Amino acid sequence: MLEGISSSLQKALGKLRSKGKLTEDDVQAAMREVRLALLAADVNVKVVKQFVDRVRERAIGQEVQKSLTPGQQVVKIVYEELTELMGGSQERLRMAAKPPTVVMLVGLQGAGKTTAAAKLALSFRRHQHRPLLVAADVYRPAAIHQLEVLGKQIDVPVFQLGNQADPVDIARSGREEAIRQGADVVIIDTAGRLHIDQPLMDELRRMRDALQPDEVLLVVDAMTGQDAVTVAESFHQHLGLTGVILTKLDGDTRGGAALTVRAATGCPIKFVGLGEKIEPLEPFHPDRLASRILGMGDVLSLIERAQEAIDLEKAQEMEHKLRTAQFTLDDFREQLQQVRKLGPMDQILKMLPGVNKIKGIENLQVDERRLQRIDAIISSMTKEERQDPSIMNASRRRRVAMGSGVTVREVNQVLNQFEQAREMMKRFAGLGKRFGRRSALNALKSMGDLGDLGGLAGGQVPGASGAPGVGRERRHHKKKKRR
Repeated sequence: MLEGISSSLQKALGKLRSKGKLTEDDVQAAMREVRLALLAADVNVKVVKQFVDRVRERAIGQEVQKSLTPGQQVVKIVYEELTELMGGSQERLRMAAKPPTVVMLVGLQGAGKTTAAAKLALSFRRHQHRPLLVAADVYRPAAIHQLEVLGKQIDVPVFQLGNQADPVDIARSGREEAIRQGADVVIIDTAGRLHIDQPLMDELRRMRDALQPDEVLLVVDAMTGQDAVTVAESFHQHLGLTGVILTKLDGDTRGGAALTVRAATGCPIKFVGLGEKIEPLEPFHPDRLASRILGMGDVLSLIERAQEAIDLEKAQEMEHKLRTAQFTLDDFREQLQQVRKLGPMDQILKMLPGVNKIKGIENLQVDERRLQRIDAIISSMTKEERQDPSIMNASRRRRVAMGSGVTVREVNQVLNQFEQAREMMKRFAGLGKRFGRRSALNALKSMGDLGDLGGLAGGQVPGASGAPGVGRERRHHKKKKRR
C-alpha cells in the first residue's frame, strides 16, 4: 500500500536524518526530491506546491535551526504536514439523533460501491448496530443479486423491490422497512455510471432530497489517482458530499487520491477499503497513514486489530500456561489462529516500525496456505503427541507426515518452530500480565527473534524470519572456495 510514494519520500528525507547541521541548500535539495516524489505519486500540482512551500518555510526557520537533531526535525515537519494534508484527524460518521441513520453511497460504476456497502454494514454490525442494506441500483445487471449474496454472507438483511421500481421509491420504502424491522442504520446502494452525466445526478439529487440522509458518501477507486479528485469535485458540487470512502487502497502504490482528495475538495476521507474479502471498512486516520508513508509503522492500528481479534480470557489462560511451562502444540496452533485473525501477514508486518528498512521487504511473499499446513500437521498428531512433542520419534513423524500429506522434513520444521515459539513466549509471558489483549501483539512484534519460524515459506526476508508463511524466492549463490 502506497509503496511508491513511501519509498520515494523516505529516500528524499533519508539524506537529512544523519546530518548534524542543515544548510538552506540541504533543505532545498530535499524539497526538490519531495516535490518530484509527490508529483510521481499523481498528487495534484497545486496541492504539491502548497505542501512543499509550507514544509520549506518551517524547515528553514528557527524551528529546525535550534533543534539538536535538525534532520529528524524536518522529518517531523513533513509528517505533520502530511497529516494535515490528509485531514488532520479522523472524521467519524454522523449518527442520527433519532434512528435510523441513513447513509447514501454514490459513485461511478466499478468503484466498488456494492462491496463497500456490505463492508460498511459489517462495520456497523461489529459495533452492535442493526444495519439494513437497500438495493437501489436497478440498472446494473445482477446488482441486486450481488447485494443479496453479500448480505447473506455477513448476516445483514437486504431490502429490494426488483429492477422495475423507481430508485427513489426503493430508498424511501427501505427507510420505512428499517423502522418496521427496528434497524438503526440504513445503507443505500445507488446506481453508478461509466461517467458523470446529468440524468445520474438528477436521480441522486431527488433521492437525497427525499431522504435527507445523514451521510452522503462517495465511493471512489484509490488507484484512479487525480481522476478520483475530479470525480469527487463533481459529485460534491451536485450533491454536497459529507465524506469519501477510498476503495482498493491496498493496490494503490502511488497514493495520489489519498493525499489529494481532502485538500482539493474539502471532503474528508472517512473509510478505506482493503482487499477483496468482505471485511469491515477501516476508519481513515490521517496521522497513521502519514506514519506508514514515512516508514514509522502504524502500531496503534495493530493494537486495535489485536483488541478486536484476540479473546481476553484465552490470552490470560495462555499466559498462565506459559508461566507454568504447560505450552503445548494445541496452544501453538491456537496462537497461530489468533495471529491469522489480525489479517494478512504482509500487512501486519508493514505496520511495525522499522520493517520497511529490512532488505528485501518489498519482495515479501505471503502464502497463507503455509499456516493451513501447520494446522494439518498438528491435527494429524494424537492428543498425547500434542501434549508432549518430546515423544515424537522417527516412526511417529513419518506417520504424521503421511496423515497430513506433507514431507517428514516439514513435520520436523513445525516441531522446531514450536520449540522456538515456546522459548519466545516464555520471555514475553510477563508482558501479557500487564497489557492483557496486547500480549499477542507483543509476541508478534518480537517474532524477529524466532529464527526459522518462517521456514515454511521457502526462504526468509532477513530480519523477518519469525513470521509463519512469510518469505521470498530463494536465491542461490555459489560460495567462493577459500584457498
